[in-house]
Amino acid sequence: MALFHRATLTPTKAELIAEWAPTQPWGPPADAPLEVIGAFRFDDPEGRVGMETHVVSAGGMLLQVPLTYREAPVEGADASLVGQTEHSALGTRWVYDGLADPQFVVMLAAVAMTGQGEAIGMVEVDGRWLVAPAGVRIQGGGWTQERVAVDGFEAQPASDPTEIVFHNDRFEMTVFRRLVPGPRPAIGLTATWEGHTDPVVLADVRER
Repeated sequence: MALFHRATLTPTKAELIAEWAPTQPWGPPADAPLEVIGAFRFDDPEGRVGMETHVVSAGGMLLQVPLTYREAPVEGADASLVGQTEHSALGTRWVYDGLADPQFVVMLAAVAMTGQGEAIGMVEVDGRWLVAPAGVRIQGGGWTQERVAVDGFEAQPASDPTEIVFHNDRFEMTVFRRLVPGPRPAIGLTATWEGHTDPVVLADVRER
């Protein structure tokens, strides 16, 4: 479960993405208008790191932009820093590329393999807890009931900047920065949202 704060961010997430994404080799042209279509969240088992994937439309492309939000800078992670934002309730947050954050990769693999789903968003309004539905709905799964490790993934060298391939000792997980329509892989993760009922593939997991 993700607890949402009724707060303002300066700059906003959309502004951070619009500044950062065009600088990436998989990103849109710098002059392309960028729209955040929606997002979904994962839970951090330790309750410290915010994890949120944004689906973005820009330059005729659909992109997934996973971000993690941390209360302090991560040593040695400057290359994956998207930026800083001031959260009116939590203070300064350091925002990182989720696909360079090991905690995000663990949760992505777990959801892609098990179909556990996104975190349920809850927000307190006038003393009552309300559900804050995700703008993007995801569907994962395909693995059996066998218990398997979803940690230890490391990014592999790749010639295509629009894909990131991760390996651990048993699995290969391919994550797509640019999204295209397609059915959910035998083991993997897809997304849909209002007005876009044809799923797009976020990640594909295979045994090595």
